[in-house]
Amino acid sequence: MNFFASLSNMSVVLVGIAAGYLANKLGILGGETDQKLTKLLLNITMPAMTLGAVAISEELPDISTLLGILEAAAAFYGISFLLAAFVPRLLGGTSLQRSVWRFALCFPNVGFIGIPVCTAFLGDEAMIYAVILILPFNLISYSLGPLMLTGGFQNFSLREMLSPAVASSALALVMTLLRIRPPQLVGECLNFVGDITVPMSLLIIGSLLAGTSIREVLASPRLWIMTALRLVALPVLLALALWPLNLGAMAVNVAILQMAMPVAANGSMLAMEYGGDVQTMAKVTFLTTLCSLVTVPVLAGFLLV
Repeated sequence: MNFFASLSNMSVVLVGIAAGYLANKLGILGGETDQKLTKLLLNITMPAMTLGAVAISEELPDISTLLGILEAAAAFYGISFLLAAFVPRLLGGTSLQRSVWRFALCFPNVGFIGIPVCTAFLGDEAMIYAVILILPFNLISYSLGPLMLTGGFQNFSLREMLSPAVASSALALVMTLLRIRPPQLVGECLNFVGDITVPMSLLIIGSLLAGTSIREVLASPRLWIMTALRLVALPVLLALALWPLNLGAMAVNVAILQMAMPVAANGSMLAMEYGGDVQTMAKVTFLTTLCSLVTVPVLAGFLLV
């Protein structure tokens, strides 16, 4: 297992956030610019990235392996949503902060950081497993995520359920299950557009952090508790849940590594788009990403099969 490869991948993410912080201080990012870039990401580049990941996959696993990955995904989200049902009430904070805690417990950064970390620890074979595990993440986070962040189903809108991010995730899952592959040129075009999603998302998170004090982040007990739950408790619980299921080793290892990732970067985009607590979301994303530099390599050494 490659500790330094993992450290390198996560360091790059922090550098992207730092660049966004600097861009805000220089007057390049912030305010209306962040809002427009968020709309660009959610409506164009993220859907392109989701479809492109499936379209260019060199090979898809057989049906039994695919079902094993989806079974691991069911345990993955079952545990996450179980904790999200009661932990935020115990942790406290404003209603919007509790919504952030729910999102943070349910949605780790399985794409932006998770894929390169999985390949660093488990080899290139892990790529397609990680991509397939991302499909339910995209479908759930872009449909239920806004509901979590804005206070629940009283703010439900059918338009949100039919957003480009949700539609592309559903289509990508259907393509995977039915083993449908578009022409290679289509996949390359989608990937070309989708490739800007990761760096741009990190820049926006950094820009959002520019309005808060890093000292304030490090001094918050709630943020540290959430970080411990996200980076340590959840992957340990998932490892215990998957152990008796007799799934393939690769599916189990990828699921555990993905669960150990920091809070998903799309949370800040969704909070800005739908009126959630943007500052708290940016803080917990930053702190979990920073701490994951240590926790991911250590947990991998103990938990992977």
